[in-house]
Amino acid sequence: MKTRIMAGFFVARMRVPFLRPHARRKPAFCFARVVKGPRAWYNQLEREFSFSVQEGTFFMKHILLIATGGTIASKPTQNGLAPGITSEELVACVPEAAGICRVTAEQIFNLDSTNVHEKHWIAIAEHIRKNYEQYDGFVITHGTDTMAYTAAALSYLIQHSPKPVAITGSQKSIYEQDSDARRNLLDALRYAAFDGAHGVCIVFDGKVIIGTRARKMRTRSFNAFSSIDYPELAVIREGRIIPYIELPGTEAPTFYSALNPRVFVLRLIPGQGGEIFDHLAAHYDAVVVEGFGMGGIPFYEDGEPLAALKRFTESGHTLVMTTQVPHEGSDLGVYSVGVQVKNQVRVIEAHTMTIEAIVTKLMWALAQTKDPEQVRSLFCRPIAKDLL
Repeated sequence: MKTRIMAGFFVARMRVPFLRPHARRKPAFCFARVVKGPRAWYNQLEREFSFSVQEGTFFMKHILLIATGGTIASKPTQNGLAPGITSEELVACVPEAAGICRVTAEQIFNLDSTNVHEKHWIAIAEHIRKNYEQYDGFVITHGTDTMAYTAAALSYLIQHSPKPVAITGSQKSIYEQDSDARRNLLDALRYAAFDGAHGVCIVFDGKVIIGTRARKMRTRSFNAFSSIDYPELAVIREGRIIPYIELPGTEAPTFYSALNPRVFVLRLIPGQGGEIFDHLAAHYDAVVVEGFGMGGIPFYEDGEPLAALKRFTESGHTLVMTTQVPHEGSDLGVYSVGVQVKNQVRVIEAHTMTIEAIVTKLMWALAQTKDPEQVRSLFCRPIAKDLL
């Protein structure tokens, strides 16, 4: 779509956020405070809306909205809330989107995100791959419960994407009057149409979080997600995108089409025995151990569970150590209970990675190789700021 228009008419029609009057208060970020003179004014239009003053044309970006269900698309049923709103109905609830970008909406499944797993992550990535050349960016509507896992998984299935893949949802259905859904959906479309956006991210409650660093921290509040041990990429205030971090761009994406789900997460409790690892070895290719504090493993009189960890890794399985603490990561080199594990067991340390990134990165690595040393090499390679 290419439309030739007058610059002044464009501003009036688009209702540019920074030209709105702000009564009784000083705006937090006002256009007039950052630009001076007509040339700078037009430069701002060009950056924000792909508007060419020289050519007198406005190119509206084309965004593919991929609906997958979740609270944002839920309706009341006899058994509680369940997804039932279609992709077309979602778009119809945000008519303001017509002033942001062209939107094509498609429904690939309609599930509560509790039921979403690796098969669905692969389906989303494959759908984006098939449509990658036809669109300027992608928005995925998704339930919040496993959204961080989906964001991390897509970060490994779609690497180095020069186009944005923005995932969003809501804590209340879009049909509810006091819902956060309309704002989140509009913000995601804005960011997907933003020239400085690329790669996989979550757009939620006015925050843009890189896909490997997001975690759901609240079950009810609108500010449900936090960026763990890494700054937010941008914030969105009153429809305006304010970038904090500009990540280096890329020329072409790399798509992957397989994940190995044979990954188990074991959260230690005081008194945990080692026999569980013998059972896990028969059913899983990798285990992630959430240890205490900086990643400590207890040592009891019978030598467990350290001896069990050694048996597990010596049988060709992959072991990753992390911490139960949400922030600041693990460091096995500080305390004796960690140093002994590091010295005696073939273990991979996750440091500040989120559990969502650890699990999905292991699934990605194990789908490419079963060799423990090659898995270690792939896992320890930084991707999308998962390792710092």
